[in-house]
Amino acid sequence: MRMDTSYQLQWATKTDYDDLADVMFEAVRSGPSKYTDRQRERWVPHRRSGEEWDARLDRQMIVLARSVTVIAGFMSLEPNGYIDFAYIRPSAQGTGLFRQLYTWIEQRSLERGDGKLWVHASLMAQPAFAAMGFSIVEHQTVEIDGESFDRAEMQKVFAIPK
Repeated sequence: MRMDTSYQLQWATKTDYDDLADVMFEAVRSGPSKYTDRQRERWVPHRRSGEEWDARLDRQMIVLARSVTVIAGFMSLEPNGYIDFAYIRPSAQGTGLFRQLYTWIEQRSLERGDGKLWVHASLMAQPAFAAMGFSIVEHQTVEIDGESFDRAEMQKVFAIPK
């Protein structure tokens, strides 16, 4: 079952942080995945919360998409052009929401004068970032709590007008 595909995009505030944790947990633990259940349990063992979660989000610009009933997805941008989070609830995947969120992030990045955007993309996120013009810089394997995860560092370099 798909969610209503009309979303209101807006910049997140601190009051949204708990809902963002729900989106991340549901996307990783319940969505389609190229990772095993054990890997997904290690990646997101529980719903994020607390001072560390809040502090991490406080340093970022976060765009979220709200449907009538829930936050359907979000994407975040650190001051150095790094996209830290990009999560969409399973029920909203395949609706074009990733592109909508990314468009807001890229626009803000261009307004700031960033020369590039970059991300550590999971196996599921790589095709979506590639569709936005990102290229793979390096394939990587990282370890989280004894489990290995394949991912890729990807980037999109912007032409700076002269």
